[in-house]
Amino acid sequence: MNTTAKINYMNILLMLISAGAAMVLPFEVFLFAYAVLGPLHYLTEISWLHDKNYYTKGKYDVLILVAVGLFILLAEIDALSESGLTIFSENFYVGLHITSEATNRAIYIAFLSAIILIFVKNNWYKLAGIILVCLTMYLADHAVLFFSIFLPTLIHVFVFTALFLLYGALKSRSSSGYFSFFVMMLCPVLLFSIMPEKMFFPITNYGFAAYHNFELLNNYSLQTFFDFKFTETTPYNIIHQAIYSSTSGIVLMRFIAYAYTYHYLNWFSKTKIIRWHEVPKQRFAVVIFLWLVSLFLYWKDYALGFQWLYFLSFLHVLLEFPLNIVSIKGIFGELSSITFSKKSLS
Repeated sequence: MNTTAKINYMNILLMLISAGAAMVLPFEVFLFAYAVLGPLHYLTEISWLHDKNYYTKGKYDVLILVAVGLFILLAEIDALSESGLTIFSENFYVGLHITSEATNRAIYIAFLSAIILIFVKNNWYKLAGIILVCLTMYLADHAVLFFSIFLPTLIHVFVFTALFLLYGALKSRSSSGYFSFFVMMLCPVLLFSIMPEKMFFPITNYGFAAYHNFELLNNYSLQTFFDFKFTETTPYNIIHQAIYSSTSGIVLMRFIAYAYTYHYLNWFSKTKIIRWHEVPKQRFAVVIFLWLVSLFLYWKDYALGFQWLYFLSFLHVLLEFPLNIVSIKGIFGELSSITFSKKSLS
């Protein structure tokens, strides 16, 4: 069995472990993965992307995505101040205007700019394309949930991870790769099919206090994909029951926990292939130090850890956009190659 096959089967095992743990303790599994695996993933991936020039054509193209990330951070701080909150407030995340026009349009600019950075090499054409994207940013107002809620979260951790797996399988023509992609798609089906009362432990008091920072994703997901309707006047106890106790809320949380946990584990499982650990010793030492600081802050106060890493977690999503586009482009290229080969043989 070659290295690629071994890694594919290891990933299948990691998928099953992630799904099994998410089925029993969805909220706590998510919180553990987000606090322990998440920071190390952000730091090591950004370091690795830096050495790959973020998969863009120009040396300084990435500055556009960094600028958008800084703009989003400043926009959110401004939105918080209007609500009487700061980035260090206890209800920091709950107070974020994540669906604000400024944030939504900024993510739209970052995502479409990433497409331009991948396909356009000429700097003048590149600049013209980005200006056009900025001029059309108002189109993002018609897709707020896509750009502000789902693209930086579930699409990032599940859809793009699945596309990475598919691209790798197509490139290597690996049966184990195709099987791992199939298992990744199968796990959510099982998580939504097996009813919570059969295998589920209710959220703990600590889990509720910590997960309170992430409720926005569940809130919008329940309204988008399930038969829930919340308004600004909906009592919180109704929303609380839907998120933490309803069958829909629990199976949704199982999927969220599975998607995030496996997303992180998938990154670390590919170490031998992409060699993200082969960086200068000084940089690696800084990465480990910042990770340990993050672990300490999460241990001391989960909300404090989340606030500490808010910009970094959002920035790594933006910086990964070009790689996401490369994967999608590669999938179409491999599918075209397979189709052409079949036609040639016939």
